[in-house]
Amino acid sequence: MKFGPVSIDDAVGTMLGYAVELPDGKLRKGLRLALDDIAALRAAGIEKVTVAVLDADDVPEDMAADELAKAICASTRGDMKRSEPFNGRVNLLAAHSGVFQVDATMIDRLNAIDPGITLASLANYARVNAGTMLATIKIIPYAVPRAVLDTALAELSAAAMVVRAPQIRTAELILTRTPGFAEKLLKKGAQSVRQRLNALGVDLTGVRIVAHEQDAIASELRNSNAPLCLILGASATSDVGDACPAGLRAAGGTLTRFGMPVDPGNLLFLGQIGLTKVIGLPGCARSPALNGADWVLERLVCGIDVSDRDIAAMGVGGLLKEIPARPQPRSMPKRKTRAPQVEVLLLAAGSSRRMRGADKLLEQIDGVPQLRRAALAAKASSATKVHVVIPADSEGRQKALADIPINLVVASNASEGMAASLRAGLQAASGADAVIVALADMPDISFAHLDALIAAYDPENGHEICRSVTHSGKPGHPVLFGRRFFESLAELEGDQGARTILATSDEFVINVAQSDEAPLLDLDTPEQWAAYRNHRNSA
Repeated sequence: MKFGPVSIDDAVGTMLGYAVELPDGKLRKGLRLALDDIAALRAAGIEKVTVAVLDADDVPEDMAADELAKAICASTRGDMKRSEPFNGRVNLLAAHSGVFQVDATMIDRLNAIDPGITLASLANYARVNAGTMLATIKIIPYAVPRAVLDTALAELSAAAMVVRAPQIRTAELILTRTPGFAEKLLKKGAQSVRQRLNALGVDLTGVRIVAHEQDAIASELRNSNAPLCLILGASATSDVGDACPAGLRAAGGTLTRFGMPVDPGNLLFLGQIGLTKVIGLPGCARSPALNGADWVLERLVCGIDVSDRDIAAMGVGGLLKEIPARPQPRSMPKRKTRAPQVEVLLLAAGSSRRMRGADKLLEQIDGVPQLRRAALAAKASSATKVHVVIPADSEGRQKALADIPINLVVASNASEGMAASLRAGLQAASGADAVIVALADMPDISFAHLDALIAAYDPENGHEICRSVTHSGKPGHPVLFGRRFFESLAELEGDQGARTILATSDEFVINVAQSDEAPLLDLDTPEQWAAYRNHRNSA
């Protein structure tokens, strides 16, 4: 493949290297240039463009990514499905819930073949639901040589990734008690264990409460016929001779492992009696927060054997206290995937410097302040929440928003510029999957414009920035940004907008055509407001 500038006379059939803005729209990066495109470039006075010219043995990026994805999916017996290729990328998605396993050595070898072929995946033994993205294949250049692609395909001749589906469907629980042990702790423990098992698709078929004594525990274990038995002791198990592990051995079972290098979860033990797997739960299992027992439980339920050595290898990444623990174990299957949580950031902290003393956001249209109109439009959309960012000294703006159920966010350093408003808004919307950045001085933006962006948001297919364009194709506002870009937005400074993010993230941008010119209309001066009102009155 050759890459570089050429005369537009020689560019027919080549692939455009950089996006080109034209008076009537935009030619996107990667476009295979046709005669009409050349004519548009010539009309715009452009004589040279940077293009990619494929060699005879080159495989285009989308085709190469799709071939690799097909090879992986073919080796998994239906464990995963693939997205449509886009900009040289194909995502691999779980076809069912379970535990993800990946051959790290094979993936390392694949990524070492050529820098143009890349594959990134979840960590080994990650819990997944149906539809979870497992991996993404990205071809970096516009094409790769057939010989290089064939080498990569040969590397994937064996299963590189699989999703182990749940195999165990029922379990029993033994709770122990000591004199004076609180009844509420027994109930709390049973409830937490039931939650964990249900999230894995496992039914808790029996809960038995016994004295915290070796013989009582041994008796219950001998009577268990479930494929999985969990023991939650009233007292922390601090030695292999303690009541719970001693009870397992007294019942004729074997102790595979006592203790694990995961915190919380250190005081787990693992064993077996007959065909029944036995997990001695740490005391932290009374909380639904993530702990080391979840890692062992997930694997056993999905038919993955766990050895003494496997638990010993859990130390790296096992410091769970210092990560944001999920409030409940991630649920497995058979429920609808939730709709994405898209929240609106309505930026209304500007100083109206060009209004010569007036506040443009309090200018009225049909007797309603513009800021109130913008907030009501956002609230009428299908967005999950609306955050309105205002400056600290904004009594008039607060009054205009009275009684509208929105979240009012004060940007204490609003004088810095738009970046300060973005940071304040993003902090308020930190749990969202995506945010719509909307400007409060755009009078013709309605709920329909926002809903069009929300409908276009599709991260599985790479549509993670949804940009409003006019019906003639000119880009404007508002713009939706997926969570992938929150950190980049928060790093902007001064009055800098998101143009740099848009310019460097072309492969994630989808232009959403609106039905009018509203994405370009903002009103900053008294003259613009007067002209707008005259136009409305004469229409």
